[in-house]
Amino acid sequence: MAKLFLAILLFTVPATLFPQNTVQVDSLEQPLYRPLIERYILDEIKSLRQENQSLRAEVTKQVAEAKLESSDRSIDYTTSTINNIFYIITAAASLLVLLGWRSLNDIKKSLKIDMAKKIQTLTSDYENRLQQIEEKMTERSKVIIETQKNITDTNSIHSLWMRVGLEKSEEDKISVYDEILDIKPDDIEAMTYKADALLEIGEVRWALNLSNNAIELDNEYSLAYWQRACAYSKLDKQTEALRDIKRALELSDTLEDELLNEKHFENLHDNKLFKMLIPKPESL
Repeated sequence: MAKLFLAILLFTVPATLFPQNTVQVDSLEQPLYRPLIERYILDEIKSLRQENQSLRAEVTKQVAEAKLESSDRSIDYTTSTINNIFYIITAAASLLVLLGWRSLNDIKKSLKIDMAKKIQTLTSDYENRLQQIEEKMTERSKVIIETQKNITDTNSIHSLWMRVGLEKSEEDKISVYDEILDIKPDDIEAMTYKADALLEIGEVRWALNLSNNAIELDNEYSLAYWQRACAYSKLDKQTEALRDIKRALELSDTLEDELLNEKHFENLHDNKLFKMLIPKPESL
């Protein structure tokens, strides 16, 4: 506005100072200062354009500087981070060295030793397990073999007992009893029946020894005491015979009915103690 006022003033002052040279004009179609105004406007537009360009350049410069500063900060941050990582690695390595960690070769050797120990431990464990399994299998095999043998022996003994019932002479029965005792030496039943057969052929001492052996193997077997009582009776040892008869009756009361039927007790029929052992008939 100041420029506009100055321009108008410049054009009006000469008119007042030099009136003799002026020409009177009755009317004007347009103001005389219009070209000046247009000129002023054009100058103002040019000035605004220059200021806009300067402002754009300044803004571009500031943006570029800001980007450059951001890039510098990023680079500084990255550099600091990398440096910190290297510092941490260096510190860790120093600590490892200070704490006595060994070299890579030592670590490899240690790993190999540890792996060898573990493998040896696992191998020993599996060997022990296999040995236990082998022992169990061996024991089971023994049990199976023993069971099969027992079954075979039982079948053989059963067939021999059936043979005894078919034999007529006492000598043949004694031979069969011997076969049974060869298979099962501790068969007290075979010993007792063999003792009975020996008494039949007059081998009293032999029968007594067999009865003693049977009682040593099983002191609760009534027939062994019965056969020994028969042997004592044949040897005329009535006290021992009555003692064994009493013991046999205590173990099996069914033998009471056989007291008078046993022919080897004939020499005891007159003995009072023997008569006391005979059951009395029930009164009607």
